[in-house]
Amino acid sequence: MVIKLFGTIIDIILSMVNRIKIILLKFIKSNKGQSLAEFAVTTALMATLAATAAPKLSELSEKAKAEKSLNEIDKILTQARNFYQRTARDEGRGRFPGQDKYNLGVGDYPCNGCTINDDFWGDYGENHPAQIAWENILLEEINQFEAWDDEIGEYWRSVFGVDNSEAPAPPGSKLSDDGVDCTDTDCFPAVGADEGLELFGGNTLKSKYQDGHFAYAVIPGALTGDNVFPPVLYVIDLEKPGDFYNMLAP
Repeated sequence: MVIKLFGTIIDIILSMVNRIKIILLKFIKSNKGQSLAEFAVTTALMATLAATAAPKLSELSEKAKAEKSLNEIDKILTQARNFYQRTARDEGRGRFPGQDKYNLGVGDYPCNGCTINDDFWGDYGENHPAQIAWENILLEEINQFEAWDDEIGEYWRSVFGVDNSEAPAPPGSKLSDDGVDCTDTDCFPAVGADEGLELFGGNTLKSKYQDGHFAYAVIPGALTGDNVFPPVLYVIDLEKPGDFYNMLAP
């Protein structure tokens, strides 16, 4: 899609060039007595053509950036799915980057480092409706998350690290890095940004937006056997999370 958009931009530019060439050729072939006033009219027409195309080029450029942002989010989710499957095989239960355990969240939905058994789940108890309830809260806040410096950012964690030299979080953002939340023997102490970088062999995905940055949150899973429900992962671009987000539920 991005290649197609840039192809469209090139087509517009070439069309402008051809139209200007036609105008210039007509001017050159016209009578030598053509006045300066007529030349000024021709020049003004050329400027109008350029001005008309500029907004269209800008619109196409913004569409290309939006498409790129969503594609990068999909890449993160794809690698996170692979990570989940690998940890399910090697650790016994699948988890997402930054989760010290499958039933521990990342970010503040429902709370930083809490499990599905904690009081934060209210009257729902250890069951799937509890997870759905908190997921609905997360989705509601995503739609209210309009700018990179919104206070809602405190609930989210950076995918690759807020101080990542290749793609730092924008100044003023409320994001933070995920840390180790559990050191019990049945946990797998994990730092979110470290495991995020691991997904891409140490490389960083950078948002195309000046105030963009990739962040994520995980709502924990719970239970075992037929009653098990897995954690849910959400990834956003800080530029405008309401427009740029996607989720993964294994």
